[in-house]
Parts: sequence; C-alpha cells; structure tokens
Amino acid sequence: MAPWALLSPGVLVRTGHTVLTWGITLVLFLHDTALRQWEEQGELLLPLTFLLLVLASLLLYLAVSLMDPGYVNVQPQPQEEVKEEQTAMVPQAIPLRRCRYCLVLQPLRARHCRECRRCVRRYDHHCPWMENCVGERNHPLFVAYLALQLVVLLWGLYLAWSGLHFSQPWGLWLRSSGLLFATFLLLSLFSLAASLLLASHLYLVASNTTTWEFISSHRIAYLRQRPSNPFDRGLTRNLAHFFCGWPSESWETLWAEGEDEEEEGRSQAV
Repeated sequence: MAPWALLSPGVLVRTGHTVLTWGITLVLFLHDTALRQWEEQGELLLPLTFLLLVLASLLLYLAVSLMDPGYVNVQPQPQEEVKEEQTAMVPQAIPLRRCRYCLVLQPLRARHCRECRRCVRRYDHHCPWMENCVGERNHPLFVAYLALQLVVLLWGLYLAWSGLHFSQPWGLWLRSSGLLFATFLLLSLFSLAASLLLASHLYLVASNTTTWEFISSHRIAYLRQRPSNPFDRGLTRNLAHFFCGWPSESWETLWAEGEDEEEEGRSQAV
C-alpha cells in the first residue's frame, strides 16, 4: 500500500472516530465518575458491559463504513442480465436511465455518488462520518449502529454528569473537571445528533423511502408521476423487507403493482 493511502479521507475519518471513542471512554474511567465508584466497590459487571458496548459500537461503525453499500456492477452479472430483461416488462413510463458518469444502467432507486464515484442501489445518502455511502446493503446495519451508538452516548452522558461536582471553587473545579465537562458537552452534542438521525431513519424505513427520495422527490421521475410513495406496503411489510429482505420483490415489481392498484382505485371511483 502506498504511503499516501494512509492519508486518504476514509482512513483519517475512521482513525479519528476510533481515537475519539477510546479517548472519551478513557476520560470517563480516569475521572471520579460512577465507573470509578463501581470499580472501587468491586462491581465490575457494569464497567465491563459499558466497555463491551463501546467496542461493539466501534466494530459496527467499521463494518458499515468499510462494506459495499450496494454498488451497481459496471460489468453486469448473468443474474443481473435476467433482472434487466424482467424490467423490460415494467411500464415504459419509468424507463431505466444510463448513468452519465459511470455509464451503467441504473436500477430503480439507484443513484450515482460523486464521492464514491459509483452508482449505489437504493441510495440513501453519503455519510461523511462513515466516508461511505448508505445504500441497499448496509442501510439496516447503519440503523442498528445508530441505535447502539445512542445507547452508548446516553450512558456516557450519565457517567460524565455523575463525575461533575460543583461544590469546589471555580478555579480548582476547572482544573480538576474541565476535561470531563468538555466531554459532557461533546457527548450531549453527539447524543442529540444520533437521536435526530435515528428518529428520521426509523421514519423513513417505516414508510419505505430514502433520504434522497424524501428530499428530492420532485426531481425523481418515478416519484413525480405518482401522488404517493409507490414502494410503501404498510409498516409491517416495510420493516420485514428492510431488516429481513422479505418479501424479496424487486423495486420495479413493487412500482408496477402500485400502478395497477392505483388504476383499479380510479376505475372503481368512476
């Protein structure tokens, strides 16, 4: 590996996240927080549980940031050629587009990411904190990571607050607890961001839409033509499809089924 590859944005971001995670954890252990009190009392279960959750969140972060988010293959595989033949039966109102950047035939819900320089299936967004796209393959893990990270952050927030004692004089308190207070503020900011992200993604998952589709629906051809979300099949089926891949229907099939249902509804209304 070339030396300059170590200075790539992905390596720097992931290294920064790892150093920050363990740095905050070390601050919580070194100050007079509930963690120190549990250790002194011989209650090691809670400190070990906290450490395991921190480690699990870090491993999940690395898994999401390093895995293939669902890139569209430049050279189509045999099974993908079959899918393209199947999409020929989809109404011509939604012709598949050829990406003007990488020249692949984009499936429904795919989008080209300029940072990754690839087309991503069921593109949600490019996450700068991951330095990776969130797409069809890693979106469920991304939501799981947000949930676990929020638990760790809220627990860390409680631990930081437990070590802040305001009975000392200001100067002495700042010297002894200034770093812990800064950690508390940082954890508060991260907790707020993680809460908002998790809530928004759970809402999007429940309605079977993506961040890109939610923000740019007026610019997406297959959404402009429909008054409602063509992929929404109800809360239960949306969650089952997102987390378990069931039912395993293509987006083109779901779009066509929604079109048929709307036509039946219009004919009954008439």
